[in-house]
Amino acid sequence: MVTFEVEDHDGNRQSIEAPGDMGLSLMEVLKASEYPVLATCGGMALCATCHVEVLDGKDGLGDATDVELDQLETLPELFPTSRLACQIRISEELEGAIFKLRGEEN
Repeated sequence: MVTFEVEDHDGNRQSIEAPGDMGLSLMEVLKASEYPVLATCGGMALCATCHVEVLDGKDGLGDATDVELDQLETLPELFPTSRLACQIRISEELEGAIFKLRGEEN
């Protein structure tokens, strides 16, 4: 299991545990944990409604793809560590990471 923290829109942080060997995305884990993540495109990096800011642990994520960067650039509010949760796979590299929800609430 991989443990990381999620900060919601109100600034509350919660520790989340997720299996690191099932190929799940951060978006899928956030939705399963009942966070208000729209994710209207279903994880294809076409809508940017699963926008998160990586507060800690960005080194383990790898680089964003061009498609992800294109979607992030459409956002009204972009941060240096902005990513799309649908493009982040749960793996051991996320151990101890901290993500802040930035996308629209559903």
